[in-house]
Amino acid sequence: MNNRYEIIAAEMKKYAEKTEKYIADTFGESDDDIKEVEDAMKYSLFAGGKRIRPYLVFSFCRLFGGDDKAALPFAAAIEMIHTFSLIHDDLPCMDNDDMRRGKPTNHKVYGEATALLAGDALALRAFGVCASNECVSPEIALEAVKELSFASSERGMVGGQIMDMYGETHTLSLDNIKKLQGLKTGALIRASAKLGALAAGVDIDDDRMRDAVDYADGIGLAFQIKDDILDVLGDEKILGKPIGSDAENSKNTFVKHMSIEEAQTYAKSVTESAKKKIERYDGCENLLTLADYLLERQA
Repeated sequence: MNNRYEIIAAEMKKYAEKTEKYIADTFGESDDDIKEVEDAMKYSLFAGGKRIRPYLVFSFCRLFGGDDKAALPFAAAIEMIHTFSLIHDDLPCMDNDDMRRGKPTNHKVYGEATALLAGDALALRAFGVCASNECVSPEIALEAVKELSFASSERGMVGGQIMDMYGETHTLSLDNIKKLQGLKTGALIRASAKLGALAAGVDIDDDRMRDAVDYADGIGLAFQIKDDILDVLGDEKILGKPIGSDAENSKNTFVKHMSIEEAQTYAKSVTESAKKKIERYDGCENLLTLADYLLERQA
């Protein structure tokens, strides 16, 4: 890992810890009567991960002159939504995965019903955390809730998941795969950038917001292409999950439509395009490095 990536990894870790502490504090005192579902929620919430989405919230807030305190509740809400989606994705009725981040998936530990409820609880809790941001105006908090809701809905992650399921028994075009991943993976990455900008007081129709969205869409697409490549070439010990599951589950992926080399070239191209959208802003260096870091990651 080169020095630029070591710096970005250390910064991501710092903001991940800040986000995790805030999330832990939202639980308050434990309740023995609901301990099982709370334990299941915490099991997946604190199972590790790069915390890319919260980092994007903080980074865009800072890029546009905002304060970390305003970004923190939005970052926590984003991570709760992301974790809910992972729990549900792993369920037997969806991808039926046994491992996530090197640990047994939630339903393998707590059972399918509790895992389902843990995901539901995280999704619903996220909106309350987002709406309770006291460091922004009520109008900004409302806008953030709307963005988070849209990114999580049938026009976002849920829509991407239904397209993904359809693709298990049908062949999708490359354009449909781009749409699928733009919803399933890209929607929450896009929302992370938007919530960061909102935390800094950027209007939803501002040019800065459009640049943030274009950057997020680019790195989100590159992120998914890289995921598809790693499912073929990755190291299971580094990834923390088996490789080859996409092909085994008949998933429609980018590497189903192009060679590994073509996919790598495409991912690099969209990454460079994403970087161009924000390179004119002072203080963008960390986001430029993040784009390269995600392109070259091995997990």
